[in-house]
Amino acid sequence: MDLTHRPRRLRQDRVRGLVSETSLEPTDLIAPVFVDATTDERVPIESMPGHERVPIDEAVARVEDVLETGVEAVMLFGIPESKDPEGTRAWADDGVIQEALRRITSETDAYVITDVCLCEYTDHGHCGPLEEELRSEGGVAEDDPGCEPTLTVDNDATLEALEKIVTSHARAGADMVAPSGMMDGMVGTIREALDDAGYEHVPIMSYAAKYESAFYGPFRDAADGAPSFGNRRHYQMDPANTREALREVRLDAEQGADVMMVKPALPYLDIVSAVRREFDHPVAAYNVSGEYAMLHAAAEKGWLDLEEVALESLLSIKRAGADLILTYFAEDVAQRLPVGR
Repeated sequence: MDLTHRPRRLRQDRVRGLVSETSLEPTDLIAPVFVDATTDERVPIESMPGHERVPIDEAVARVEDVLETGVEAVMLFGIPESKDPEGTRAWADDGVIQEALRRITSETDAYVITDVCLCEYTDHGHCGPLEEELRSEGGVAEDDPGCEPTLTVDNDATLEALEKIVTSHARAGADMVAPSGMMDGMVGTIREALDDAGYEHVPIMSYAAKYESAFYGPFRDAADGAPSFGNRRHYQMDPANTREALREVRLDAEQGADVMMVKPALPYLDIVSAVRREFDHPVAAYNVSGEYAMLHAAAEKGWLDLEEVALESLLSIKRAGADLILTYFAEDVAQRLPVGR
């Protein structure tokens, strides 16, 4: 028997770490933080064990909890005190994110990224103002009596709102903005708005390949952002498509995006890998709420070891090519990572 090549020799405990091909650091992780203007106390998120909505007065304390684990970056999501059809509280100077930003950036050293979308702020839960569109199944002229009016997101009106949101976030101290609505032209519009307002230094992390996914359920409960009717299939990507994702990423790169996000992560590791191969931008992946919740649910039944599967999941995302991982496991995993790994 020829035993010249024995891979097992490098799998022993003391050498295993030396030859490990993929490493995970706390600084690779971004922790989501939910700030809620409708409450004055922390509210547990039932579908996401271990996570809470925090009032504005506790936003700094919540971020300090994150920093103690070695994670240096947070992503802020806001729940406003009121909603309307246009989502106007999203860009109000006294809005929930703006107030939280001013406190967090003045009292902590966290790197603060803001989610930029309207679904949490509109009373209908869609990612922008709505317009009526006439459609018919037969594709006949709009003046045909068979046409039915359908409400859909007004892309151009949404771009105007995004300009206001990002400049208000930058003015309040955001280190990075992350548009997530998948509107056509959003990155170029945001880049121009930031530059014109004197915030050329603020980078854009674009949700460049955001799929229509059933894995978002717990987040929509957490952020109170579920659509009141219909769904988001007309502006989020078809889960069947890969080439479309690369086109979307290319468009965002051309418009000035600095970091490219793929969402969700685990069911789309092939997309993460493809984006990594095709582009030299930093790649982020969003390990979404449903991915987090399903591992917790299995662990509660004793079917999985939660600590082990959480770490293995994040390693797989990193191995696929992600430089940054937005994950609800950030704090738990960061505290268990070996120093220097």
